[in-house]
Amino acid sequence: MTAILDETEFIGALRALSSSYWGGHPFHRRLHEGELDRRALQLWAANRWYYQRMLPQKDAAIISNCPLPEIRRAWVDRLAYHDGTPDDEGGIARWLRLCEAVGLSREEVVDERHVVPGVRFAVDAYVNFARTRPWAEAIASGLTEMFAGHLMTRRVADMLAHYDWIRPEHLAYFTDRIEAVSGEGKGTLDIVVRHCTTREQQDAAVAALAFKCDVLWQMLDAVERAAATDQ
Repeated sequence: MTAILDETEFIGALRALSSSYWGGHPFHRRLHEGELDRRALQLWAANRWYYQRMLPQKDAAIISNCPLPEIRRAWVDRLAYHDGTPDDEGGIARWLRLCEAVGLSREEVVDERHVVPGVRFAVDAYVNFARTRPWAEAIASGLTEMFAGHLMTRRVADMLAHYDWIRPEHLAYFTDRIEAVSGEGKGTLDIVVRHCTTREQQDAAVAALAFKCDVLWQMLDAVERAAATDQ
């Protein structure tokens, strides 16, 4: 029988997946280096919007599968963050503002005409994972939050430096999200460490995070192919 990992080993196994995060994808590197044309940026923004819009459904699936009230109470804030409240437009609306900044109309983003099949398949697979796997695994898949804060900070600086039609207010999704991701990443990690108490559960959590990294990478593969075809 394989021994259970201690907390340090378990966290280390999760953090070791940082090299698989989509920050290193060639498309993201070109975005940060200012090498994307406006059409490629539009495809990226429109397809990423589909991912953003599906996140509340993923989080709602986690809540519906979780029997623990304290976890549900903590997780429900994510629905409000993305969908908005009477006092806040929410992350989805902020992403739509970025789509408009790169030259897309709100209508063409919302009707999903630019969403490519590979992105739709990857995102839908992620939502289905959250619906069908144990809730702790689904939460573990979201630990990409641990890798996101630094990338978002760099993205704001690089997009403002290289794409002169983009203004700071257009990047509100990222600037608003940087602080939130930092707190959510720690909270998510605490939940996973606390509730994955067998080696089988630990291994499943690591596999779930690897799956999420694959989902994100496949999304960018699909966008990259679409941008090359659209030349």
